Formats: sequence, structure tokens, C-alpha cells
Amino acid sequence: MNGGTRERRLTAAQEIEAAQIRARVAWLYFVGGLTQQDIADQLGLTRLRTNKILGQVRSDGSVFIDIRLPMADCIEAEEKLRQRYGLEEATVVPALSDETEQQRVIGEAAGAMLDRLFENGMGLGVGWGKTLAAGLKRVTVRPMAQSWVTSVMGGLTRGSGSSTFEVATGYARAISAECYYLAAPLYFPTAESRTMLLSHHGISETMRRARSVDMALLSCGDMTTRSLLVQTQTVSENLDALRAAGAVGDLLGVFLDAEGRPVDHPLNERVLSLAPHELNPVRHSILASGGLYKVPIVRAILRAGYVKRLVTDERCAAALLEG
Repeated sequence: MNGGTRERRLTAAQEIEAAQIRARVAWLYFVGGLTQQDIADQLGLTRLRTNKILGQVRSDGSVFIDIRLPMADCIEAEEKLRQRYGLEEATVVPALSDETEQQRVIGEAAGAMLDRLFENGMGLGVGWGKTLAAGLKRVTVRPMAQSWVTSVMGGLTRGSGSSTFEVATGYARAISAECYYLAAPLYFPTAESRTMLLSHHGISETMRRARSVDMALLSCGDMTTRSLLVQTQTVSENLDALRAAGAVGDLLGVFLDAEGRPVDHPLNERVLSLAPHELNPVRHSILASGGLYKVPIVRAILRAGYVKRLVTDERCAAALLEG
């Protein structure tokens, strides 16, 4: 190999590296919401170079609603996740230090995935949480008269814009569709009271719809106080017993062990939601969740094969691939 060939190959490698840096700068600024100084510090660049890159991607068409530049590390992680867990699709977004911003960008990426897959006539089942609420930003507002939206789990007695009722309503409004609710608490006092309520016509109809959705958009909860579910009295007073039973987190309010099996605990007998295994026939099921503290429950859900698609962040993806 002569010197000219070596020089050309080195130049090509440098060009690829430069493109990756441009992609990350653009993503962190336009999607991640970081300042130019924050980006410079995170990527080890000067602020002048960061400013110059942003000027270039604005002027050359690289940024137009969506960032068109590929991010090789994220794409590689997506492919490895698909292979490792038998997924139909995975989206990995860059890691952010701010937990709230990380939830937002994961949610928006999940919303974009849903928007691309959703068709008129489909039924959509949604969970709850800030991540799923953020996905609404990426849903194209258009009338889909033949579609409908349903909650797939009961609710909490307090909300902050991300309850099951509010999230389901938001997606239904975006597509001008009818919305169905499981208008009851997530956990009942006893298994018998849950059984009695399920005989109610309205609740049984919503559960029937929940079991027949074409698409499900879900998140999951860990076992720390970061989880709004853990913050509730019902779960917090059972937390030690849940951990002793092997729980690593919840999906739809059902607490699972490290292999994705529902743990043997009374709360799992008192929960009003789809059972995780009832997600198996759903045509498009999306789990949107990230952060290192979510790794055990995300891994459990993927091991059990409850979902077909995953949206997460780089750090969570790397940990999932190590386990």
C-alpha cells in the first residue's frame, strides 16, 4: 500500500469522525436542549468549534425538523439490541446528564416511532408517565376517525399531566379519536373487589378493547423513589416485601422479577391492567424507558419478550448489552 492510498484512507476516516461529531453536536443542541458551552464540555471541543458546527449544519440542510446525520454508536447499539433480544426495532438516543431531559427525548423518539407506524383504523393502548406524555410532541395531528385510544391500566388518585387518563386523552385528541378509560384505581383493596369491578359493563368493555389493540405505547418503573408508583402509599408500604419476592420493577403496575415473571405478591393479584403476557399478540408494542436505574426492569421485560420495539438511551443500551 503506497503513501497516497494511506493518506486517502486516513482522510476518509477523519471525515467519518467529523460527521459523527457534527451529528452529536446537532443532536445535543437541537434535541437535547444543551447550551453550546455544555456541548463543548461534554464532547471536549472548544466553544468556537461548537458554534461553527452549528452554523454549518444550519446552512447545509443537515438539520430540518429531524437530524439527518447518522450517529454510528447509537446505530450500532440499535442493531445489537435487535439481535440480542429479538426485537423488530430499537431506537437509541444519545445520553444526557439531566434526567428530565433524558425522559423527554426518549419520549419524543417513541412518539416519532408511533407516528410512523400508526394507521387509521388501529386501536392504540397507552400507559402513563412523563416519558409517554413527552411523545405527544412528535405525533402528527390529523383526524383518524376509524381509530380509538384506550388506557391499558387503572389510574392513580393524583396526577400531574402524566396520569393514565391524561396521557390517553392527549393521544386521542391528537388523532381526533374516541378514548376509553379504565376508570378505577390501579390497585384494589382485595383480589375479590377487583373481580367484582371487572364484571361492570364499562370496565369489561375497556378491558376488551385493551386486549385487542394494534399498538401499545408503554413505559416501566424501577424500585426506587424515582418511580411515581413507588411514591404511592400502596406500593411504598409493600416495597420491602416486593423486593423480597424478587421484584426489579413494574410493567403496567405488575411487578416482575429479573426474568420478567410476575412475582408472587398480593399486589399483582389486585392490579387492574393488562397482564404483561397479554401484550404478546399486539402488532406494534413500544417500550420507552431509559436511565441506568431502569436497566434491571427493562432487561427483564426484554428477556420475557413482552414488547417488540424499544426506545432508550446510550447508557441504558450499553448496560443491556453487557448483561
